[in-house]
Amino acid sequence: MTRLAPVLMIVGTASSVGKSTLVTALCRIAARRGLRVAPFKAQNMSNNAAVTADGGEIARSIAVQAEAARIAPTVQMNPILLKPEGSRRSQIIVEGRPWRTLDALDYWQRKDLLWEVVTRNLDGLRASYDLVIAEGAGSPVELNLKPRDIVNMRVASYAGAATLLVGDIDTGGIFAQLLGTLMLLDDERALVQGLIVNRFRGDPALFADGVGILESRSRLPVLGVIPWLDDMGLAEEDAVVLERTQSSRAGALTIAVIHLPTISNFDDFDPLAREPGVRLRYVEHVTELAGAAAVILPGVKHTLAARRWLRERGFDGTLAAFPGAIVGICGGYQLLGQRISDPLAIEGHGGDEAGLGLLPLATIFGPTKRTVQVAGLCHAPWATNAPFTGYEIHAGQTLVQGAAAPFATITRQGGEACALPDGYHSPDGRVWGCYLHGLFANEAVRQGWLRSLGWQPAAPATPGDPYERLADHVETALDTARVMALCERG
Repeated sequence: MTRLAPVLMIVGTASSVGKSTLVTALCRIAARRGLRVAPFKAQNMSNNAAVTADGGEIARSIAVQAEAARIAPTVQMNPILLKPEGSRRSQIIVEGRPWRTLDALDYWQRKDLLWEVVTRNLDGLRASYDLVIAEGAGSPVELNLKPRDIVNMRVASYAGAATLLVGDIDTGGIFAQLLGTLMLLDDERALVQGLIVNRFRGDPALFADGVGILESRSRLPVLGVIPWLDDMGLAEEDAVVLERTQSSRAGALTIAVIHLPTISNFDDFDPLAREPGVRLRYVEHVTELAGAAAVILPGVKHTLAARRWLRERGFDGTLAAFPGAIVGICGGYQLLGQRISDPLAIEGHGGDEAGLGLLPLATIFGPTKRTVQVAGLCHAPWATNAPFTGYEIHAGQTLVQGAAAPFATITRQGGEACALPDGYHSPDGRVWGCYLHGLFANEAVRQGWLRSLGWQPAAPATPGDPYERLADHVETALDTARVMALCERG
C-alpha cells in the first residue's frame, strides 16, 4: 500500500489574514530542509490565475507557493478554481479546465459532487511528495456553509492534518478572531495544534501578555507572532489588496491601471511598481488619469460588462484624447478594438458592443478557452526583438481589421514550433495590446517600454530571492522546530 505523506493545514479566522503568504513561507522553509513539499488548496476563488505546463488553469497564489517549494505547479495543487464574473456567477474550473458557469446557489448545491475531485487530487499529491501544506479558504466556521465544506476542516479531517489557526492582529480583535473561531469548531477542534498571530507592527515583546492570554484560554501554544513585512514582491491572491496598497513615490513616472470590475491577473503589473522611479496607481474615475504618462486596461473576467462600465464612467472620450501611452492586456486588449461580440453568452448574458476603437481589431467569443504558456519576441519599436516568456488565458479570438503591426510573435508550449502573431501596436508604439500575461516580468520588454515613456533607471538594487526573504522573516518569528515536528507526523 502506498504511504501517504502527512498534511499540515493552515486555516484562518477570515479571508485575507495572510494564509497564502504563510503557506508560501512554509513551503520554502520545508524545501530548504530537503523535504519534497507541495502546496494544496482544494478550492480557490480568484481571477488572478496561472497556467501550468500542460495548459491547466490554477490560482496564481498556488503557482507562487509551488515556486517557493522549488517545484512546477500542477492542477493537483488547486483542483477547483472559481473565477467570479459578477452578478453572483462564477466560471468553475475543475482540474484545470472550464466545467460550468454557475450562480452561487447552483454551485453550493453541487459541492458534494466535487468532494471526490478534492480527495483524489490530495491523495495524488500525498503519494508523490514528502509533505503537503494545505490552505483553507475564508473562515472554517461559517456555520451556514460548513455542511458542504470542501476546503477547510473537512480537508483537515480527511487527511488527519495537524492544523494551525492564523489571525491578523493588524485588523484588530485578535482575541475574538482566534478564540471565537476555536469556540465554534466542533470535534475537528482536536486537529488544531497551535495558533499564529500574523502582521504584528512594533515590538513583539509588547504582545507577551497577549500570548499568555491566548495560550491560557485556548490551551494551545502560540507558535509565532509574525511581524509585518512590507513589499514582499509576491503575487497577491485577492483584488481586495488593490484597495489598500498603492505605489506612491513622489515625482515618479506615473502609470494608471484602470480598476475594472472583475479585474484579473493584476499581478501582471507588480514588476512595474517595483521599478525605482515608477508610481503605479489603480484608478476608477477619469479625473484620476491626470498626470499619468500611461494608462493600462488590465485583464478582466467579463469583457462586455467592463466595456459598459467604461462608457458609463466617461472613459471613452478621455482615452481617445489621452496624450500618453495606452496599453491593453488580455481583456484590456479586446477593449481597445472596434467590436466585441459574445453570441454564445460565454461570459454572463453575452451580447455585442462597440469597443474603444483605438486599434483596428474585432473580438468574438467562442466555446474554446486558450490556456497555454508561451515564449516569443517583441516587435514594438521600443523593444524590437526582445525575447520574453508569458502565458495566455482567454476565450475570445481577436482578428485584425486592416493594416496593423503585430506586437509580438509567439510559440505556444506543446504546439507546433512556428511563430504566430500576437497583439498589435500603433505605428509609433504609443497604443498597443496583446494577450500575454506575465509580459512585464521580462526586463527587456518592461524597461524598454518604460524608457519610451521617459523613465530613467536608477542604480539597480540587489533584489534577492523574495522566497528566501519571506522564509527568513517567518522563520525568525516562528517556533520552527515545533512546526516541523508537526509536519513530520501530520
